[in-house]
Amino acid sequence: MATDLSTTTPNDPPATTPLPYDAWVDRILAGGELNRDEARQILESPDDDVLRLLSAGFRLRQKYFGKTVQLYFLMNAKSGLCPEDCHYCSQSKISEAPVPKYNILRRDALMDAAKVAAERGAKTYCLVISARGPNEREMKAVEEIVPEIKRQYNLDVCACLGLLSREQADRLKACGVDRVNHNLNTGEEYYAEICTTHTYADRVQTLRHVRDAGMEMCSGGIIGMGETYDDIISMAYDLKELGVQSIPLNFLNSIDGTPLQGKEDLSPQDCLRALAMFRFVNPSRELRISGGREIHLRTLQPLGLYVANSVFVGDYLTTQGQAPDEDYQMIRDLGFDVTTSVGE
Repeated sequence: MATDLSTTTPNDPPATTPLPYDAWVDRILAGGELNRDEARQILESPDDDVLRLLSAGFRLRQKYFGKTVQLYFLMNAKSGLCPEDCHYCSQSKISEAPVPKYNILRRDALMDAAKVAAERGAKTYCLVISARGPNEREMKAVEEIVPEIKRQYNLDVCACLGLLSREQADRLKACGVDRVNHNLNTGEEYYAEICTTHTYADRVQTLRHVRDAGMEMCSGGIIGMGETYDDIISMAYDLKELGVQSIPLNFLNSIDGTPLQGKEDLSPQDCLRALAMFRFVNPSRELRISGGREIHLRTLQPLGLYVANSVFVGDYLTTQGQAPDEDYQMIRDLGFDVTTSVGE
């Protein structure tokens, strides 16, 4: 007589009820929301449930973005020399990492980078400086270069200049900046563990200035700095409440010489669960797989694009990214299309 393999024995683990990802998606598509307990269940879900989670999350991604992928190009326009003590950053005043140090680049270098961005099919050129906030010389440099970049290469421009006053935000809007990046980085409760020279509230205030000036907000965070699930969830919901249009999700690249060096807490599945949770909480917002994807997602990078809809193409601020040709091939292999024109 054959053995019935479906029969459980007292030594078998108890059966678990599968999480109702598709039911949650149905509710979200009908105008409802994911609650915090459900967000936590996503982050705590087992590794062997990740494909089912991504399949459900893809329904949200497809609803709002179809199969398009937006590419971003990052330019480190001023490196090092930062007075802040952000523990994850190789450019902070407490970092001993050997990074280039230079003041804001001249026009030719910034325009050459914009040309590369356009050639790589990027939709947005991200102009980044290392600073607590921009000084007057840096503000004027941005005000002069942005109209030229937009006129010559038809790129959207995202400025990441540190903390901003309302007057500075108004000036950026006036010169043609489309959006400003200023990451929350983690949840409010954990923020003091990664930075002491400014507060979480300072960052939120900058985003409000950006919003009030009429620009789009780009803000996300870093996973893997020792935060709890509750910290990650808190950040996701704060971004939702602020109405942030674009969310870059980074995975800690623990650079030698920084206080977080050697910290390697993430698995590829952890990264995919975090991306999916951010998609469920912010279903219609652009979600970007950002720094550290090559290190932590590794061969599972393509799966991240089943919930995210944008990536950086090329290098990051002080670390190298995947070769652009590999990104293009990954997108083609998925059957997705690059969104290449402004306003597309």
